[in-house]
Amino acid sequence: MSPNSHPIACPQLVHSDTMIYHSGYMKVKAEKLSEQEMIRTLDTLYTAASAIQGRAAIKLFLRDLLTQSERIMLGRRIIIARKLLQGESYSSVIESLGVGPDTIYRVQKWLNDQMPGYEQAIAGLEKEFNKRQEKKLYTQSALFRLKKKYPLHFLLFPTPKIKS
Repeated sequence: MSPNSHPIACPQLVHSDTMIYHSGYMKVKAEKLSEQEMIRTLDTLYTAASAIQGRAAIKLFLRDLLTQSERIMLGRRIIIARKLLQGESYSSVIESLGVGPDTIYRVQKWLNDQMPGYEQAIAGLEKEFNKRQEKKLYTQSALFRLKKKYPLHFLLFPTPKIKS
């Protein structure tokens, strides 16, 4: 049986720069969905994301779900939010990341609108970075390992600093 004589009618694929559509179908816009359909769709996404455990599994999920450009854009927004929460100025963020003021303004607006998602993500990110730094110190410094093992003996000593 040849591919053209398949018993089930398959729509033709139409390619654009970034998306593949079936002929006769258009990309669905969020504002065109009913509220119930939007809730069901987002619930499916959130449930799938929350079912994933571990950095490697999340990395695979996002790699399969989003394009590289979308992943980078999300990551940069998180970096912008982190810098803004640390008190960096707009001009400093623009200079260090090469982003436009509109992007920074949108992230700042989300932070000002008390969107807890960003702040929770940044808090988790800070905690993870601190764990990584502690692990790095632990593996590089015998004094740090001793302090970790015998904390009461080192109450008067600061955490050892590793020279970069």
